[in-house]
Amino acid sequence: MSGPILQVALPSPLRRLFDYQAPNGVRQEDLRPGQRVRVPFGQRQMVGVIASLSDTSDVPPARLKRAVELVDLTPLLPETLWQLCCWTASYYQHGLGDTLSCALPTLLRQGEPAIARQDRLWQLLPGAYPEHPAISRAAKQKLAVQMLAKHPHGLSHALTSQWGLSRDTLEALEKKGLVQRISQSHHHIHEPLPLLRESRLPANAQQASALEAIKAQDGFAAWLLDGVTGSGKTEVYLQAIEHCLGEGRQVLVLIPEIGLTPQTLERFQRRFSVPVVILHSGLNDRERLDAWVAARDGEAGIVIGTRSAIFTPLARPGLIIVDEEHDLSFKQQEGLRYNARDLAVYRAHLENTAIILGSATPSLESLYNVRRGRYRHLHLTERAGHAEPPVFQCIDIRSRKLEAGLCRPMVEAIGEHLNKGNQVLVFINRRGFAPTLMCHDCGWMAECTRCDARMTVHQSPARLHCHHCDSQRPIDRHCPTCQSTELRSLGAGTERTEEHLASCFPDFPVLRIDRESMARKKAMQDMLARIQTGQPCLLVGTQMLAKGHHFPDVTLVAILDADGGLFSSDFRGPERMAQMITQVAGRAGRAEKPGQVLIQTHMAEHPLLIDLTEHGYATIAQHELDAREKAGLPPCSFIALLRAEANNAATADTFLESACELAEALCLDLGLDRIDMLGPVPSPMERRAGRYRAQLLVQAPQRSALHQLLHHWLVQLESHSLSRKVRWSIDVDPLDMF
Repeated sequence: MSGPILQVALPSPLRRLFDYQAPNGVRQEDLRPGQRVRVPFGQRQMVGVIASLSDTSDVPPARLKRAVELVDLTPLLPETLWQLCCWTASYYQHGLGDTLSCALPTLLRQGEPAIARQDRLWQLLPGAYPEHPAISRAAKQKLAVQMLAKHPHGLSHALTSQWGLSRDTLEALEKKGLVQRISQSHHHIHEPLPLLRESRLPANAQQASALEAIKAQDGFAAWLLDGVTGSGKTEVYLQAIEHCLGEGRQVLVLIPEIGLTPQTLERFQRRFSVPVVILHSGLNDRERLDAWVAARDGEAGIVIGTRSAIFTPLARPGLIIVDEEHDLSFKQQEGLRYNARDLAVYRAHLENTAIILGSATPSLESLYNVRRGRYRHLHLTERAGHAEPPVFQCIDIRSRKLEAGLCRPMVEAIGEHLNKGNQVLVFINRRGFAPTLMCHDCGWMAECTRCDARMTVHQSPARLHCHHCDSQRPIDRHCPTCQSTELRSLGAGTERTEEHLASCFPDFPVLRIDRESMARKKAMQDMLARIQTGQPCLLVGTQMLAKGHHFPDVTLVAILDADGGLFSSDFRGPERMAQMITQVAGRAGRAEKPGQVLIQTHMAEHPLLIDLTEHGYATIAQHELDAREKAGLPPCSFIALLRAEANNAATADTFLESACELAEALCLDLGLDRIDMLGPVPSPMERRAGRYRAQLLVQAPQRSALHQLLHHWLVQLESHSLSRKVRWSIDVDPLDMF
């Protein structure tokens, strides 16, 4: 067979490449890994990426199909990003095609050219002036020339219309050789501008020390910026970015939530004159491609995005920042289960650039890497300016009457702060009106018919909603068991708390921030703008409020239910609870006004709460890390979770039992010892969305041993007789055991 064989990565869950003949008319020297190619696949055509070239194929020549066309003349991704995608596929035991699909904007996956949308501009040609003889009698054309003379870089179609310049007039000038039409990216900068639009803030001693260390480093270094809430981590980011931009390089900033994008973008645009682009799931396909191309071509100086932005190409990479690095949102929970924080560190290594991991509550993984000497630790222990840390107080609610989840002392404290003209944040990590609908007569509870979970009561609109499978139904009027009408909504969610606080404080607005209330595209942005006015108000919300927001007028944070994480079945429960309380508490007292944090609990004497309120997160983190080392738990060991789900529990269990036997046999064959198999066991929620779920945990003291096993194991699982009867997946370094 003449010509090379293309080994193409296609967007498929299969961990394999597909062989094709080269397209007709394409020379071998024009083919390189990383180029997109359109190929026949079944009854349709798909766009894939050439992973490698080969002289041979296991597919018989008669069955080897020919690729339809070569989409790109050059590789789509720079070399380092190509290496990152290949490493990601290998590390997370995922197909390269599906990995590349996650890394590329939708339009590129569909075969669109990798070019940005262009602005069409009208521009004067040299020699054109208002008194030009060719337009001496054309008043409209003379006016158009006068207008274009004021805009030497050109006017867009939209602006010409606003100024009353018709297309006919401009086309007439074009025929006379006085104007021309040009195309430009809307990120293009015509003239060099001063780097800073706004002066930097003075750095305190700790900030200056951190910045000095970061700036002095040349090449790869991983910095853990461990700063208490309100310590000015963002200012450290901004001045580190300034240094990087001053060297002509680009910066990638990863944030955990879309909700943080507006304020981050606004702050960066206020400080810097360079183009700033954003990348997140809220953009349409064209907007995402435009931002991607602007980053790749070097037009965007700063790229801000959520976890998928880690795959954005940069023409001149200089610095990566991961804000709130501890946040679980950086871990993808479906499909390619990657951790953007960990990929960011590896990408910085590949590109020989610095990376800053910032958090007030660093993950134990990052603290462990500091302990092992892999990361360098930067401390910010003082709040910026003259702000003081908030004062903590636990309210023991045993035997106290609660209304909508609030005890009387909490309501009184809220009233005191509001009457002083301050803002109050009420944190309750439950959406909806109430967690449960129960019959007062027989004890029946409204449960989801597809999940092992209770339905949440929502009031606006009135419905029962399962937050696990998203099924919804009308609220029952009668008990289906005893026909009683005595149905009670038990517990409190954000809606009930909002309603109760509105009745307690009718003179103050109550602003609810949760997934339902923030569903509209710019709802979060509008809400934050309202909060920033400084008018006294009540903020009621879930963990969306706990991440990175700066509320200078919040003086009281009320945490309604702090007990949920005290007795978690997950070994990470104490760490996550301490992070959540510390983060939400950090919204109080961030300016001149002192802050107070009140925590409602049934366990006021619990050691975890005492340590947290008296000694802070750092003490708890070190104690937890010591305990993990003694117990041999991550991050001091390495785990992978094999999940399986099927229409019945027996099928999932049988598959995992067989998988466990295969893994044990492989350990013997490969000489791998000290690898433990835990399970199979039902998942904490065994039935979800109508399917039964089970899991098998694999744990090893060395990362290399675990991956050696996984590499051989998954090949066997893919050919297993039950592999097509169950839906199964592997999660490397899982953060959620659910």
